[in-house]
Amino acid sequence: MDLDAFLNVAVDLLAVPSTADRPAQLWRAVESVVDFVGPGVCVEWFESNGKPSALVYADAYRGAARPRFRVILNGHLDVVPAEPGQFRPRREGDRLYARGAQDMKVSALAQAQVFRELVSTLSYPLALQLVTDEEVGGRDGTLHQLRQGVDATFVVIGEHSRLNIVADSKGLLQARLQASGRSGHGAYPWLGDNALLKVVDTVKRLMDRYPVATEEVWRTTVNLAKVDSPNHAFNQIPAQAEAWLDIRFPADDTDLNGRTHPEIIEYLRSFCEPGVAVSIDHLDPPHHADHDRPEIQQLRRAAQGQGYPADFLYKHGTGDGGFYSERGIAAVAFGVGGDGQHGPEEYVEISTIMPYYRALKEFLERL
Repeated sequence: MDLDAFLNVAVDLLAVPSTADRPAQLWRAVESVVDFVGPGVCVEWFESNGKPSALVYADAYRGAARPRFRVILNGHLDVVPAEPGQFRPRREGDRLYARGAQDMKVSALAQAQVFRELVSTLSYPLALQLVTDEEVGGRDGTLHQLRQGVDATFVVIGEHSRLNIVADSKGLLQARLQASGRSGHGAYPWLGDNALLKVVDTVKRLMDRYPVATEEVWRTTVNLAKVDSPNHAFNQIPAQAEAWLDIRFPADDTDLNGRTHPEIIEYLRSFCEPGVAVSIDHLDPPHHADHDRPEIQQLRRAAQGQGYPADFLYKHGTGDGGFYSERGIAAVAFGVGGDGQHGPEEYVEISTIMPYYRALKEFLERL
């Protein structure tokens, strides 16, 4: 790969303001990477709720049933909002600054480079999956394609990792506690039924079960994001109250992982005071892949051959890997290096691009 030519293409891609509120720019981003792959491939286009995505694979399968892919290379091309200046990429030494440089347009483009070089030479079916909604939940990209029957044995998601391996990411549960009571004058609390106290007592029970972490730990954590009541007076007993919970849980939390919405609601209700109801706003599954899988070991060896330790990283945030995990498809995140994700000085380490490209290519050729 010619790194200078690659960086020229990357700069053009990074200049595309492909945020969730700009559907035309989402299309522009995914079309530009498909164009980069070039002719002679089969491209399936998908769209869900205005979010485009593409699945690219060998032209030999055109007109036939879509194969179960041995490997999918998954890359998201959407980015979080940024000031206009962040869509004017700039290079300073070993750093290329731009929104999406680390997260994760450069990794996605490197995946596309490897794909176009190998897709017609490998003895197994390989796919490049390009999505544009990972930053807003992934349901209209990766999950939508999976629901349309896309299947694989192994998936490499190009999220930044500095050539380390992410085989574990937490799931996400966003829930509300809503309490009802009886209003009254604050001077006569025995005449009312304080809904806010019900919420506070319920939250205390939850926090006793899931104490606030004071250091990095791989276990379920609960963030109390909001506690509120409609009261506007000090001397009024609140008849209604609400709390917001942001819960992050690993795959080995059997109270939450693999449970249905009703089962999770019933579990959370076990912490609740009488008069407190539970509802779920959002639920994403956790992600876990067996560290001893042959594909993971082969990918580690390929990265180590480039001088990187290929350690296992544990991500406390959620990602598209969970959608694969809940379907029994092994997935890892493996990408370039950088820093400043979602911040004003996001950058990719240019020196990690070629090792990433070579490691990914070696992995696929030796699989």
